[in-house]
Amino acid sequence: MSYEIIKALHIISVISWMAGLLYLPRLFVYHADAPLGSVQAETFKVMERRLLKAIMNPAMIASFIFGLWMLALNHALIYELWFIVKFVCVILMAGCHGKFSKMRRLLENDEKPLSSKAYRIWNEVPTVLMIVIIVMAVVKPF
Repeated sequence: MSYEIIKALHIISVISWMAGLLYLPRLFVYHADAPLGSVQAETFKVMERRLLKAIMNPAMIASFIFGLWMLALNHALIYELWFIVKFVCVILMAGCHGKFSKMRRLLENDEKPLSSKAYRIWNEVPTVLMIVIIVMAVVKPF
C-alpha cells in the first residue's frame, strides 16, 4: 500500500475520531441536565455508548495503526521537534478519550455527574489539542 493511501486512511480515521471527541462531551452536557432515570437520560446513555464503542474506539485504533504505519515508513520523523510535540499531543488526546470513556461509564451508572459547565470545559480540550496537532503537522514550526 502506498504512503499516500495510508496517509488518506489516517486522515479519515482522525476526522472520525475527532468528530466523536467533539460530540461526546456535548452529549454529556445535555445528559448532566437530564433528570436521573428519565427517558431523556436513558436515551443519552444509549447515544453515548454507541458513539464511543461504534465510532470513537475503532477510529482511534485506526488512527494509531495508520499513523504508526506511516512512522514505520518514515522513521526519521521521530527526530523532528514538531513531530515530537505533535505525538505528545496525540497521546494527550488518547488520554482525553480515556477520560471521556470513564465519564460515560459514570453517567451510565447514574453516578453523580460533573456539572454541565465542567463538561463544557472538557469539550474544549480536544479542540485545543487538535489545533496544536494540525499546526505541528502542516506548518512544522520547528
